[in-house]
Amino acid sequence: MADSAHAVLTGGRRGGTATGPGAPGLPATRLFAAVACAFTLAQLLLVHPGLGLGWDEIVYVSQVTGHTPAAFFSAPRSRGPSLLVAPVASWSSSTELLRVYLALLSGLGLFLALRAWRGLFPAGVLAAAGALFATLWVTLFYGPQAMPNYWVAVGALICAGSFLRARADRSARAALWGVVAGAALMAWMRPADAVYTTLPLLAVALWRRHVRLLVALVGGLAAGGVEWVVEAYAWYGGLGERLREASRIQGGLGWQIAVDDQLRTLGGRALCRPCTGSFPHPAVTLWWFALPLLAALALVIAVRAGRTARTLLPLACAATAALPYLFMIGYAAPRFLQPSYALLAIPVADALRHLVRTPGGRWRPVAATLVALALAGHLAVQYAVLDRTVDRTTRARQDWARAADALHRLGVRPPCLLTGHEAIPLGYYTGCSSGNTAGHNENTTPAEVERTARRVPVAAVTAPGAAPPGYARTWTPHRVGDLRVLVAPRPGPAGDG
Repeated sequence: MADSAHAVLTGGRRGGTATGPGAPGLPATRLFAAVACAFTLAQLLLVHPGLGLGWDEIVYVSQVTGHTPAAFFSAPRSRGPSLLVAPVASWSSSTELLRVYLALLSGLGLFLALRAWRGLFPAGVLAAAGALFATLWVTLFYGPQAMPNYWVAVGALICAGSFLRARADRSARAALWGVVAGAALMAWMRPADAVYTTLPLLAVALWRRHVRLLVALVGGLAAGGVEWVVEAYAWYGGLGERLREASRIQGGLGWQIAVDDQLRTLGGRALCRPCTGSFPHPAVTLWWFALPLLAALALVIAVRAGRTARTLLPLACAATAALPYLFMIGYAAPRFLQPSYALLAIPVADALRHLVRTPGGRWRPVAATLVALALAGHLAVQYAVLDRTVDRTTRARQDWARAADALHRLGVRPPCLLTGHEAIPLGYYTGCSSGNTAGHNENTTPAEVERTARRVPVAAVTAPGAAPPGYARTWTPHRVGDLRVLVAPRPGPAGDG
């Protein structure tokens, strides 16, 4: 029993060490698989597979599904999430099937991400890091959703771990391909995030003149981002124009402190824009303040042990990944920081291990008890936030489904068009196209809406208390829940009136 425990904590091999890039033994693989399987199971149990699609998910899924028109695809978005869900969404409209598929896929992604770090830290540390990241409410909530941020986190772990292994062993071709794959996955999902996250790796490759690593990084970023660049010239008038439009939609990128905004989201707010209201209870935010302290402790431990790089690089990547979301945009969403949480998890797990065990491997009973109690409390808080978030989100998406049923009863059935407030999610649930004449999702004009109303059913949706758009003032008003819906006169038999 003692030999087995020692094998796990030293990298998965009896008598082995975790100081080199060697492949892990079977115990390490089993540990990583157990964490990944538990993560998948937790998603299926705690985030109901029947949870309806959210606004951003609808944009991504509608690009590849055949049962509803594609929603407007704004400049900041990339096609990665759409291609990720295409194997299921292209032929099935089942949300449950899509959720199960994404839960399984996210578990596989976590397993591969942990394997990319094999030999750099003991297998027990890596498994604990995976568990720390996987049990955050934001990880569990977004794991089975068609969103990009979790996959940027997976790509960041694969890229950084593979970079360190390839740097230590120039003959490790698999690690070099891991750098390419991780960078490509990040850029495929969110090109800007990929650039920020890899800045420290690019700097090290340039400074140390690691040509092969530099080529792998740049090649991976290019492979993942080429579609976004090509699309910029095809649809947005060029790369510069797309970047300017993306900045405008995001409120104008520049010096804007959003640290307090991110704190407000920790209580379960999916999007904080504008970010007002009170902060969550201190028990909800305590772990957030503990992260930098544990990260600093991990760095001190690494420096003393003479293995600075493998701790400093993920910390640096976590910092640059978080930079734009803490200091450059005026709003917040908890999922934005998932790549940073994933990268921080490994040094933090290493710091916790050194808190509870002596350098000789003996337990520190008092410290181990305190850490265990702290982790138990942390897990309880994460579960409570997740439970409330799932419940609130489920109700909101059920409201969209009920509104869609009401619109069907009013005669707004496919083929049809919805405009105005929440046109994108309501359009998806109704089976209609969605159009907006103003705002971040502007993709049509009042004249085009009026022309469309001569051919198919059209309805304009307004928020409570909002004035109707000028083109819909003479349309028939209806009340659908808290929304005001104005339905255009039905098209004549000839179609064009």
